[in-house]
Amino acid sequence: MPVSPPDPAVPPTPPVPLAALLAREDLGLRQIAGPSDPSLVVHWAHTSEMADPYPYLLGGELLLTAGVHVPEAAGSGTYFDDYVSRVVAAGGAALGFGLAPVHDFVPRALVAACERYGLPLLEVPPRTTFSGVARAVWQLMAQARHAELRRVTEAQQSLAAAASRPDPASSVLRQLAQRVGGRAVLYGPDGTEIASAGRDQGGRARTALAGLAAVVRPDTAPRAPEAGIAGADAPTPTGTPAAAGPAGTGGVGRAVPSSATDTVDGNHLAAYALGAGQGFVLGVASPRREPGDHTIASVAAVLLSLLTGEHRSGTGAARSSALVRLLLGAAPETVAPLLGGERWRVAHGRPEAAGAPDAVAASALGAALGSPLADLTEGVVRVLVPAEREVAAQAGWTLGVSAVVEPAEWAAADVQAARALARARATRTALVRHGAPSALADLVPRDEAEAHARALLGPVAAAPALTETLRTWLSLHGSWDRTAVALAVHRNTVRQRIARCAALLDTDLDDPDVRMELWFALKRL
Repeated sequence: MPVSPPDPAVPPTPPVPLAALLAREDLGLRQIAGPSDPSLVVHWAHTSEMADPYPYLLGGELLLTAGVHVPEAAGSGTYFDDYVSRVVAAGGAALGFGLAPVHDFVPRALVAACERYGLPLLEVPPRTTFSGVARAVWQLMAQARHAELRRVTEAQQSLAAAASRPDPASSVLRQLAQRVGGRAVLYGPDGTEIASAGRDQGGRARTALAGLAAVVRPDTAPRAPEAGIAGADAPTPTGTPAAAGPAGTGGVGRAVPSSATDTVDGNHLAAYALGAGQGFVLGVASPRREPGDHTIASVAAVLLSLLTGEHRSGTGAARSSALVRLLLGAAPETVAPLLGGERWRVAHGRPEAAGAPDAVAASALGAALGSPLADLTEGVVRVLVPAEREVAAQAGWTLGVSAVVEPAEWAAADVQAARALARARATRTALVRHGAPSALADLVPRDEAEAHARALLGPVAAAPALTETLRTWLSLHGSWDRTAVALAVHRNTVRQRIARCAALLDTDLDDPDVRMELWFALKRL
């Protein structure tokens, strides 16, 4: 019966595939017994002529021997069975037997014992020294380490770039899933999937990953069995999650780990708690575990922690107080100081890419504009920005920005931002600001201008769709196509509405004087 080796205490360096050593022509190694599994790896090389090398092995070694310890009558007894079983019990990865000067060939009994115990046996030719084999192991290890560092560096760069996109959380998850060759999931504080990317690993793995996320989520983490506590990268039995990392307090007498791992149906699962105990969790499932995967997932966890964290311009308590006061009937100007300012802008944003933004993207846009006061409504992100923070164009977003207003004019500023966004989308401009009233308009007293506007536009004022279409059409210099884009309607609908306006107003809309008068009236309506 083969002996099940213990999990080796391997070093924090990339392992070397045994196949890579066999492929080195300068070594001339030849496998003559044991499994030929391409997944077999070596963590280091060690030379020993002890009859029982068990006490001197840590696990994962390519053990090299010239057979000095082998007695003359070893082939007729149990010597080689005892020897190989001890190497396997110590966690040895493979055995290399050197030819000459002691033995001219590998003993047949040793070959048979390695076959029985499933230990790869390599024949080392006379021209190859053990120190040469060890040097080759370290060379391959250095190459693997360099490849791992390059892979991690490239992943860090791609994840950072993904975090700056309009849909940062989804982009980070897509990059992470691509880098680990599996699936990445962002769980909310209630355990629901907020976003995910990559190939689904199946029902059992999906359920197990959600359960693993609960292990690291504050206030929901079940007690992990003491036998299951291990390092974040430590292998664990199937179905037994291992928790690791700094522990927090998830309820009375309950320690909550920051990360946990598990293996289900051959899928490697990992969960990472995000942020400062807000309850968001990153889950990762992959069919294989490559060197550097844990580092790459940790980078993604840090980025997602920033994206899902609460970006504050004031304290959360102050904002909660402002919300309660507004709900209880307080005037906006009385609660504005609690939110961080007395004069404000309203910014509306839509992603340039197809698809509606999610809550995390809305939070990210608010953070980029310097305000945590962001709202997602019908595919548009609305951000209330203190006036001292200048609103700049954001990569991947189309923005419309209001004029600076007092809190009492927030509703009007919201309308201004909406119109500016519509114009920005129609003209394919990254950012459009609401223009200040012209000096000519200010020559007419406001009350008289408003009265004239009501009288002039009275026939269409009862139909908001007509008024808004006329306003947008005039602002875009009579362009049917751009007006249709701005209003998200068909160009024929725009033509029909403008024709209806002309009929109700009984005027010629091709006359520039008429257009100018209507524009001034619409500015005052």
